[in-house]
Amino acid sequence: MIAKKARPTTISECIKAAPAESRGKLREMRACVRAAAPGAGETLKYGMPAFTYQRILVIFGAFKRHIGFYPTAAAMKPFTKELTKFKTARGSIQFPLAQPLPLALIRKITALRVRHSIEKNGKWRTKRNA
Repeated sequence: MIAKKARPTTISECIKAAPAESRGKLREMRACVRAAAPGAGETLKYGMPAFTYQRILVIFGAFKRHIGFYPTAAAMKPFTKELTKFKTARGSIQFPLAQPLPLALIRKITALRVRHSIEKNGKWRTKRNA
């Protein structure tokens, strides 16, 4: 009987399990998001690395030819012009493995997600406590 490979339970394990050609980019992405969202929790969502602060901020993962970044459609909207260089869909961006990650853009999008999270929870608490 062949033993099943254990599923990753942390971001570090997830990065180690990723294809060798994408590990460096995943580490870069993790460091960039961590810097833009200090204090955010690290977890896995849908089997991919995720950062949370009162809700999911961003998720990212390695694919055959790209790194997928999932910050939500609302967080992408202000950066429409900068995102024209990349393949996008509603709430997702593909950063090709063959190109450097746009770290400044990733930081800005993540920081906006943090602001969105704080603003939404602030409104929620206000209504609840009223």
